[in-house]
Amino acid sequence: MPASDTTVSAPPCPEPRTDLVVTDAPMPADIAVISDALDRFNIEKTGVDDRRPLAVLVRDPETHQVIGGLTGRTSLGLFFVDLFFLPPALRGSGLGGEILRQAEDEARARGCRAAVLYTITFQAPGFYRKQGWKRLGEIPCDPPGTSRVFMTKELAAQTGNRVRSGNGANVA
Repeated sequence: MPASDTTVSAPPCPEPRTDLVVTDAPMPADIAVISDALDRFNIEKTGVDDRRPLAVLVRDPETHQVIGGLTGRTSLGLFFVDLFFLPPALRGSGLGGEILRQAEDEARARGCRAAVLYTITFQAPGFYRKQGWKRLGEIPCDPPGTSRVFMTKELAAQTGNRVRSGNGANVA
């Protein structure tokens, strides 16, 4: 029988052998494995190795314990705000705006062009709007009537000690 008349099927590819674990308490070392592997992949694809954490911490002046602040990260020209909290007694004093300004300034110094975050409708979308952030979109979540609000802000290019605004004007 000619070779063209025979049907040869390839052996089935075995699925990779893995164990899947669903957990609400991943170990920090497990998270680091995933984060580091993704970071190496991104560096391999982009040639850019710039992922860094960013935090502005608020410490109690007497105990020096952290009582609030902002955490996030910078990567590939973006600043991500992950967490931002101030105790109620410190809200409304301008401290929140100063924390955000310092974080944005550090992100600019790291070369970030834009920033992104999400907040929840009962948290602080109005605060972020006052700081120049714009709404990207909204996704309903629980409880009913509540949404996660995704926001962004362009970070103007810095020139020396002056910041160039989006319209080209210099601001001290």
